[in-house]
Amino acid sequence: MSKPDFTLEQSIHAQGFLRVAGVDEVGRGPLAGPVTAAAVILNPAHIPEGLNDSKKLTPKRRAALLDALLETAEVSVAHASVEEIDTHNILRASHIAMLRAIEGLPTPPDYALIDGSMIPNGMTIPAQAVVKGDALSLSIAAASIAAKITRDLLMVELAQQFPGYGWDRNAGYPSKQHREALQNLGVTPHHRRSFKPVHNILYQD
Repeated sequence: MSKPDFTLEQSIHAQGFLRVAGVDEVGRGPLAGPVTAAAVILNPAHIPEGLNDSKKLTPKRRAALLDALLETAEVSVAHASVEEIDTHNILRASHIAMLRAIEGLPTPPDYALIDGSMIPNGMTIPAQAVVKGDALSLSIAAASIAAKITRDLLMVELAQQFPGYGWDRNAGYPSKQHREALQNLGVTPHHRRSFKPVHNILYQD
């Protein structure tokens, strides 16, 4: 399997855009919790070894890489809330989180590489959508790591406030335990009411 590299970033640097942010989100599929995005600008002279799509890394490796990124790169993480997911829809909410992550960088980037097939509405800088970007671009892979770790930790915190749903293990995704807890314990303030399994419990005949 090929691993992400810095080719895309270098081609954009060659066009005169020196501060290229990789942007990725996590948490579109869960029934609970926010959707989380990260934006990362790598330092070309200090790229941590082993960056890859967060899903292909062990939790220990992800944590080590995030520590290295926080020392060498610019990293910004942002969320869109359950309310925003229910108000807009999950795609728009994930784009809101992406825009917030970009805006949260210490210095604005010149260019953004967005994981996926769409550039969010409201982008104020040049951008390119990259399908399966976390497997192609080191900057997007770095963003996938920062977003996943941040969201997973948040769901562990929420699991302590709302035990029984298994969010510390399933991160809000519809695991068997989570679906059974929805039936037995009901819907929490952190559940996405627009998502069918939650909606169906709220509006049972």
